[in-house]
Amino acid sequence: MKRTAPFYFASFVVSLLGNSVTTIALPLVVLFTTGNPLDAGIVAVAASVPAAIAGLLMGSLIDRFNRRTASIIADVLSALALLILPLVDLTVGLNLSWFIAAAVLSSFGDVPGMTAREAMLPSIAKATGAEPSRLIGLREALTGMTMLIGPAVAGVLVAALEPVTVLWITSGIAGLAALLTLGIPSSATAHQRDRDADTTQGMSSVFNGLKILLRSPLLRGMLLLAITLGVVLAAIQGMVIPVHFAFQNEPQFVGFVLSSLAAGLLLGGGLFAALANRIPRRVWFTSGIILLAVGLGGVAVLGPVWTIFASAAVAGLGGGTMNAVVGLTFVENVDESQRGRVLGAQNALLTLAPAVGIGGGAVLIDTASLHFATGVFVAVWVIVSLGSLFNPQIRRLGEPSA
Repeated sequence: MKRTAPFYFASFVVSLLGNSVTTIALPLVVLFTTGNPLDAGIVAVAASVPAAIAGLLMGSLIDRFNRRTASIIADVLSALALLILPLVDLTVGLNLSWFIAAAVLSSFGDVPGMTAREAMLPSIAKATGAEPSRLIGLREALTGMTMLIGPAVAGVLVAALEPVTVLWITSGIAGLAALLTLGIPSSATAHQRDRDADTTQGMSSVFNGLKILLRSPLLRGMLLLAITLGVVLAAIQGMVIPVHFAFQNEPQFVGFVLSSLAAGLLLGGGLFAALANRIPRRVWFTSGIILLAVGLGGVAVLGPVWTIFASAAVAGLGGGTMNAVVGLTFVENVDESQRGRVLGAQNALLTLAPAVGIGGGAVLIDTASLHFATGVFVAVWVIVSLGSLFNPQIRRLGEPSA
């Protein structure tokens, strides 16, 4: 079992890195092929909706199979979807229809793969004798690290190669993630199946995870926080910051802001991994919410460049600790046999959050102003996060009765 944790985290990082590079390279391939920026948006929407559907459909299936197997199948599917585009480019030539088809196929691998990896973490912790809180903290830290280096790797590849050529590499990265997952012993990811769930048929089985989420006050509150943060961060990263620096004629600073945010996530996750059991859970959670509010508020001012960098780092630090608490809450409060469908429903909803954030940000900026848009999103975060602190279940985080 010594190789279990290293192979788990290696496959997690490689898969996340591949997604990060693809996120940057694919829109460029679409733009260079069709010459229409709107087509890149169409492809993004075409991927997000099926990804949400896949999260709901595949969650219950992930509970019925060994999650290692489900993760491998998802990575192979993603690799094949990305491989289609350069092969078509070499033969009949690419057009918008091919991009949409590949995006839809890839979406049925990305979200289920992410769900399977998240769902197997408690089994990995049990097999290695590690605390789940430590592994979740490490996972959040590695997420921050990947966000830090992913855009840089993508930038180097796109600068050195044709964007369509980069897709050969991203397909290989997805395949490598599948091979690394093979290194995890199958016994380390085995879990107790829910026999009743295996006999459940129809749409009730598909939406069972969503029902579990919405019926639990604790999980419902955590889900609302996660969705709100996803919407707010997407609006700030994908719309507010690029527009601000475009107006300032300083587009080179956009990447540095995202790197500052990623560095904060790396530090927050690392601190939680090291000190989770020494500091009360509620302290971690409350501190994360406050740091996020302070950091997002600092970004919203849109002051000197250094203040935006510092504020993004503070927001990342808060996000790293809060996300770790949210992840641990799902581990502790969702039955092992139902974890796939619950996390699948959660990830399905989170997949739609960026589109809401970026779309909402575009509307607010267009109809009002940039500062008004940032103020609205920060206010939404403050209201939702303050409301969570009055949730009786969340107030008793870490207590057995919670």
